[in-house]
Amino acid sequence: MKLTFLGTRGEIEARTSRHRMHSSLMVSYRGSEVMVDCGADWLCQINDLRPKAIFVTHAHPDHAWGLKGGGPCPVYAPEETWRLIQDYDVRDRHVVEHRRAVEVRGMVVEAFPVEHSVRAPAVGYKISGGRAAIFYAPDVVYIHDREQALEGAKLYVGDGATVVRSMVRRRGDALFGHAPIRTQLTWCQKEGVSRAIFTHCGTELVAGDEPSLVARIEEMARERGIRTEVAHDGMEVVLR
Repeated sequence: MKLTFLGTRGEIEARTSRHRMHSSLMVSYRGSEVMVDCGADWLCQINDLRPKAIFVTHAHPDHAWGLKGGGPCPVYAPEETWRLIQDYDVRDRHVVEHRRAVEVRGMVVEAFPVEHSVRAPAVGYKISGGRAAIFYAPDVVYIHDREQALEGAKLYVGDGATVVRSMVRRRGDALFGHAPIRTQLTWCQKEGVSRAIFTHCGTELVAGDEPSLVARIEEMARERGIRTEVAHDGMEVVLR
């Protein structure tokens, strides 16, 4: 299984050559490619990428608005997401149900509900190809059924909006926002995931002193026995 980080920028104004495009991941397995998320930056560029399928985590602009002009392949998303993008010209629509795995092009994809937004409910995806499995949650406050979501995962790909500062907010009983990288590393430690990569980078990383912040992240990861990286646009990772 090969992962290509097509884009690694969150919904922020700042951008650099390393973090130019909205966060999107291409997963390649046995000659087929599945794209996860298609934000506004990718509008009119999907045909050039030629994925065999697209999975959407939620309906925010930096994750779904690239589909406004339609999708060139089957598109998979939870029912809550389809309701919010019902006017998009996507003809081959598939509803993803929580905790019900679907097989696409030899890969098995399972959606786990995560807390992130009140208005645009989100999921994280567990994607398996052969013996390799990853969990992808680019926008997350809390993972429901976290033990099952991360079970057997060789890699956790998480939310890089903030390093240590909490961006978690509450509205009534609902949580929304972004868990800091430090918290997500602790999740990995508790669930036995030995490697983590962070994407969907926020202003702190994109506009700040990225090398110093990466060193700090690596130190927090070592303390937890985890190998970690911050993704950049075009970065490739091969899982054996």
